[in-house]
Amino acid sequence: MVTHTIDGRDQVAVADEGAPVSIELKVNDRALFRLMQLSSAGLPVGGYSFSQGLEYAIDCGWVCKQDDVHEWLEMQLLHSIAQVDLPALRLLMIEAMKQNWTEVIRLNDLVLACRETKELRLTDTAMGEALVRLLNSLDIPQPFAHGRGTTPDQISFVSLFAIAASHWEIDSQTAALGFAWSWLENQVAAATKLVPLGQTQSQILLGELQPVLSHALMRAQHIDEEQIGAGLPALAIASALHEQQYSRLFRS
Repeated sequence: MVTHTIDGRDQVAVADEGAPVSIELKVNDRALFRLMQLSSAGLPVGGYSFSQGLEYAIDCGWVCKQDDVHEWLEMQLLHSIAQVDLPALRLLMIEAMKQNWTEVIRLNDLVLACRETKELRLTDTAMGEALVRLLNSLDIPQPFAHGRGTTPDQISFVSLFAIAASHWEIDSQTAALGFAWSWLENQVAAATKLVPLGQTQSQILLGELQPVLSHALMRAQHIDEEQIGAGLPALAIASALHEQQYSRLFRS
């Protein structure tokens, strides 16, 4: 068993947002390799195709430079990813481990109900549809196999990520770290093309946001199902208006 820690410490602690945060992650090598596979930018789910409103925010001048991107992504990590995706991922993994598919489908629907625009929902379901096909090919049990009882626009990527992580015996906190990092990496890649940012700036930005990601993980641990939900009006507006943007690099 290998213990992987953040910030070189091995104690789980809840801290103020300005303070260092450490998270203990216990994962064996096999599970770690599977996590790297699941959170890799090379996973064939098309996460790079969506900017999640960032393209419009840049086009209209809300986000113009590296510091603006930092603020935009920090707000989403703390008030969207930590409030919806990560707590839902934890609950989904509990039910997926028991193969309680009725509860998995119910939580899947809860996640989709939290998507404030059609574009944000499409991001989730398009990636979910792609991951369903992959899990079918890998013979991983899941309630959406071969389109059973659902249509492609009813399957959340969060749900499929949770099912794969539980099947590969990745603990929930480690899975949450991989999920959040994958999201962050895709968003920084989008900003790199759109602002644009240099490759060095992008790497600096990823480093600066790692403590924020740690706080998001800690916050998500303490959110129960009845507390799941987020409201970021500017994100919803940007995502909705992106559909009518004159020219786009990313899907809407």
